[in-house]
Formats: sequence, C-alpha cells, structure tokens
Amino acid sequence: MLGAVLLYLLTLAPVKALRHREFNNSRPRDPSFYVDPLSARALGAHLNGIETFPFFAVAVVLAQMRHAPQTLVDGLAMAFLILRFAYVLAYLGNRPTLRTILWNLGFLINFAIFVLPAVGDYAWLHHLL
Repeated sequence: MLGAVLLYLLTLAPVKALRHREFNNSRPRDPSFYVDPLSARALGAHLNGIETFPFFAVAVVLAQMRHAPQTLVDGLAMAFLILRFAYVLAYLGNRPTLRTILWNLGFLINFAIFVLPAVGDYAWLHHLL
C-alpha cells in the first residue's frame, strides 16, 4: 500500500522539478502552474492516484483479514502497482487510449484482490501468477 501512496505523491514531483522556475512552493495549488499541458496531465494522474487508492487499500486489507493466500495478494498488488506506474507514464505521455486500457486492467486486478477471499479454491489462480 505504501507503494501506491508513494506513486501518487511522486507523480507531481518531476514536473515541479522540471518547471522549478514557474513553480511557487508558497502557492503549490496555484491553478496557473497547471495550465501547462504536462503539468495538467501530471495533476490528473496524481488526482487519479488519490481516487484509486481507497479501493486498493480496502481490497488488500480485506483479502488479508479474510486469509486469502498472501502470495496471491502480494502478486496481484504488485501487478496493480506496475500497471499504475505504466498508467502514470501513459498519462504524462498524452496516450489517452493506452491510459484507459491500463486503468481498466488496474481496476480488474483491484477487483480480483477484493473478491479473492470469496473465491475459495485458489489452485487455478496460482497458474496465472
């Protein structure tokens, strides 16, 4: 879960560093900074990371509380983080179709983590991971 938090927190950092002359840390939410297309996309990716985090966190905690196999939870959580990283890159790179595909795959993985405790027989899932 810490990886998901760090990912959305660090999404804006490179843009602020690249545009350090225009970024005013005393007004970090100044809308004029985010008029630039790259900055706007970084903010969008950041906000989407905040929006997706609660479902991810609840899914992981629920799976662990309901004693889903930890290796499966870990594997799915890592797959989610990899997809989220790729999502951020697609967002920053202005690739909306790829971004949408990656978001949907991330959602499916999140959903899989969420329902993992209800599945019961995990043997088929071991073959996928």
